[in-house]
This record gives sequence, C-alpha cells and structure tokens, in this order.
Amino acid sequence: MRFGAAFWINRTSWSDLLTACRTVEAAGWDSLWIDDHLLADEGDPTDPKLEGWATLAALAVLIDRLQVGLLVGANTFRNPGHTAKLATTLDHLSGGRAVLGIGGGWFEREHEAFGIDFGSSFGERLDRLDEAVSIIRRLVDGESVTHDGPNYRMRDAICSPRPVQARLPILIGGSGPTKTLRTTARYADIWNGYGTPDRIAATSEILRERCAEVGRPFEAIERTVTIHGVIRDTAIDARTAWLEVSRAHGLESRVGSGATEGGLTVGGPVQDVAAVIDAYQRVGVSEVIFVFRAPFDIESISRIGEVRAAL
Repeated sequence: MRFGAAFWINRTSWSDLLTACRTVEAAGWDSLWIDDHLLADEGDPTDPKLEGWATLAALAVLIDRLQVGLLVGANTFRNPGHTAKLATTLDHLSGGRAVLGIGGGWFEREHEAFGIDFGSSFGERLDRLDEAVSIIRRLVDGESVTHDGPNYRMRDAICSPRPVQARLPILIGGSGPTKTLRTTARYADIWNGYGTPDRIAATSEILRERCAEVGRPFEAIERTVTIHGVIRDTAIDARTAWLEVSRAHGLESRVGSGATEGGLTVGGPVQDVAAVIDAYQRVGVSEVIFVFRAPFDIESISRIGEVRAAL
C-alpha cells in the first residue's frame, strides 16, 4: 500500500505549506498532491488561495523523492496542449516524478470570476475532458498532433522535450459511470475516487466493464482513493482535531457525512486507521491519499509510518 498526502491550498501561507510538505517527505510518504482552483473552493471563496501548477513546480524542485501531481487539474482552465507542456516541464523539474492529474472541473464560481467558459452542462465538460485527454496522451507520448474536434483544434502540435518518464502517467479523478470511467478506461494509468471500500469496489466493477468495452486490461489502471484521516491516540482527540479544521474551512454541514469529500473517513488510534486502509487494500486500492487543510495536521503526517507498520 502506498500513501499520498494531498494539500488543499486554501487559507495557507507558502512557508506553512512547505514545512508540511517537507514533513511528508521525512515521514516516508510516497506521493504529494496539490489541488487546482482559482478561488477558495470551500468556505468563503474570497479567502486566499494559491495556484496549483505554480505551487507544484516549486515543490518539485524542493522535495527530492515524492511523486508529485495535481489532484486534480481542472480541464476547463487550460488548452490540452498547454496542460501537456506543463506536465512535461514538471516531469523534468522533478526528475521523472510527475503525474498528470486531471478532471472535468466543477466549481462554477471561479469560472464566472475569471471569465472561463464553464460549459452548458456537466456532461459537456466530460465530453471536453475525453477529447482533451486523448490529445494529451498523444502529445506526451511523442506524437505530432493535428486535431479538428468539437472543442479543440491543433495543427502539427508537438510536446518537446519529451517527458523524462517513458510513459508519463495520467490520473483521472471522478466516478461517473457513463463518461468519466470510459475516459479513464481509454487513457488513464491511475484512477482516483472517494467513498467507502464498498463504494470503491462497486465503482471498480463499472470501470472493469468500461475497460472490457474499449479492449484494455482492467489491471493496467491503478486505483487510488482520497480519504480524510486523523491519527491520534484516541477517537475523541481525532474528532476534536477534525472539527477544528472542518470549521476553519466551512465544512460543518458535511462533518457527519462519513467517507465522503467533506466528512471524516477515519480518526483515532493507529490500529483503527490501519483497519480502514486494509479494507481499501482488500478491494484492490493501491494508494490511499489523505487530504490535509491548513492548519496542517503535522501529527498525522508524522505518524504515517506507524500505520504502515500496523498493516
């Protein structure tokens, strides 16, 4: 089992974020992830928010060992050629540790604020995502791309230099059974979802069906899950720590929602956390990614080795 640390970069300073990321590396985590929004996407949207790609580029040269990526980049923000160049540059900055994380985009307010086309529907954004990822895959694989599609047009586009990695991994986030998982089956190396182990298992079976439809081995796609976990000596201490962070970011309405984007997935002693992670492992998840918000939970970050040992 691999462990990833994802940082939602609302309401934080660069120095606090860098300290937390260096703690992640020292504690033996496997990967480091940054979110991608132009406004704070939780709580008050006018609160401070760092930009994802710029933050990740800086971390790539300051953090020596961890795999690095966005969880996940908003496809609506950028032309797919631009995204391919950003990811390739990140791969060079990191010495071959980049993952190109991407999703359809969901936060309408930031699109309105910055004049970015949000599209007419969720389905339209997912159609754009499928077209964009098909182009990105070809570019980072070294093709010269001429494309005349419904959303994107390119003429003799190239991505040079090539990524350091022979195959730059693409991660797609989302669980939509009709479109997102079909795009994942076609092009992704890694899938990221959220929810209980049972939910991940059910979604995985749909992904397996989509892989069969496009003629690709289901086993070719790594499965990851995003969780909210707090490691403390007692469940009460973990719950207290979680409530402090959730209130600071306007998540009170989702505090009791369980293993979801807003609720606490697991909190308490190492053995309790390890038991939940083992349940994900049993349904084929290869990496569990903990989400951290400012003020960053240095205790949980520092104790991940105890969870690894318990597994």
